Amino acid sequence: MLNIVKAALIGVAVMSVTPYGAYAEKLRVMTGSPSGVLNVPMNRAVVVESDEPFAEISVANADIADISTLSDRSIYVLGRSPGLTTMTLLAPDGSLITNVQVQVTPDVTEFKERLRQIMPNEKIEVRTANDGIVLSGVISSITMMERAVELANRYAPDRVSNLLNIGGTQQVMLKVRFAEMSRSVSKNLSSSLGFVTSGGTNWSGGETGTFLSGSNSPTGAITTQDGALGALKLGGSIGGTELSILLEAMEQKGVVRTLAEPNLTALSGQQAKFLAGGEYPIPVSDNDGITIEYKPFGVELEFVPRVVNGDQINLEMRAAVSGVDSSVNYSLDGFTVSSFKRRETSTTVELRDGQSFAVAGLLQDDFEDLVGQVPWLGDIPVLGALFRSTDYSRRQSELVIIVTPHLVSPTNGLALSLPTDRVKIPTEADLFLFGKTFGGTSAPKSGAAAEVAKQDFSGSYGYVME
Repeated sequence: MLNIVKAALIGVAVMSVTPYGAYAEKLRVMTGSPSGVLNVPMNRAVVVESDEPFAEISVANADIADISTLSDRSIYVLGRSPGLTTMTLLAPDGSLITNVQVQVTPDVTEFKERLRQIMPNEKIEVRTANDGIVLSGVISSITMMERAVELANRYAPDRVSNLLNIGGTQQVMLKVRFAEMSRSVSKNLSSSLGFVTSGGTNWSGGETGTFLSGSNSPTGAITTQDGALGALKLGGSIGGTELSILLEAMEQKGVVRTLAEPNLTALSGQQAKFLAGGEYPIPVSDNDGITIEYKPFGVELEFVPRVVNGDQINLEMRAAVSGVDSSVNYSLDGFTVSSFKRRETSTTVELRDGQSFAVAGLLQDDFEDLVGQVPWLGDIPVLGALFRSTDYSRRQSELVIIVTPHLVSPTNGLALSLPTDRVKIPTEADLFLFGKTFGGTSAPKSGAAAEVAKQDFSGSYGYVME
């Protein structure tokens, strides 16, 4: 019974000294010895005990720490806001007992627990510095780092020092494949009729379509115009009249294949640009006369990779394929400028290492036919074909752009081979006697560089894929 009574009295005494919900620690102030720094977590309490009784106590900044006396030897210190202040203790005779430096820091105990719950696999060290939080260690990705910093700002707004390092591979090689197939078919069928009649000093002539060259006379024969392709001319003379029939039939077919595979490497979060082509001069008229501006064309690539989580990559990219189109021209002050044919895509995708996306696909099919004829005469059955011209054309094109990102890391330079390493300049005997344009290869015979040298020109150079 005596032990039970003692335990009950101790419990009542503790409840009367420490308020409910406060976290109490004790710091003993010894007479004649310097006092250390008293660290008080924000919104938590610390009990300070003095070796001798004090008569007066004060704090320099009550907004940082709040104090209250429990007895003439005990002080209750509550942290209110992060900062550093001084607490002064005076003896009954007015002499100074000690000055205690009170540093109120953010409560990182709960913050550490939340980090362990939300990101259990991340090795993040949390410290307090003055009135802020310092994060250090190695973290797996930028996304995890942003989450940790955002959570720390909940406990110390705008007072978070981010010293985290991102582990893993943070370099991204983007492999882009531009593939375009174009096919065109055009057919032309036309017929023309021409005649010249002469009698004495009088003569007359006529034509339809694109038959004549415009130089017919009573003394000249009917001739076709320049540039006529696939032409068949039939004619003869009846008395003083020369009659000719011209048939033109032409079919044109064409296939164009465009293939480009640019590879470009950039650090996570950094922009990379690529252009394989050239610049076309364009004259521009202004008050000072004619100036020249250059417009780039070719294969253009611009992207910003972000490694967000392990091997997951957020990719913001813009790709374009352009070329000079000489079929459409514009003339200005004696200059002739060609137009441009351009296909462009801009998008943001998210994919993992080695995965691919077809970010742009274009299937275009253009059809056109044209019939030109002499009014009324072209509508005559059968014979009307002599007064009619028919053109038919069809153009088809398909463009696909496929992107594939890879996480890459640098390799030893001795294991790399260049296309120029495989060819050496021919000797005079090789060139003049044997007609060789190169003198053979000089690639290494053994080692890692030799293995790379066995690759064809489409191999990877400068970086290796993990």
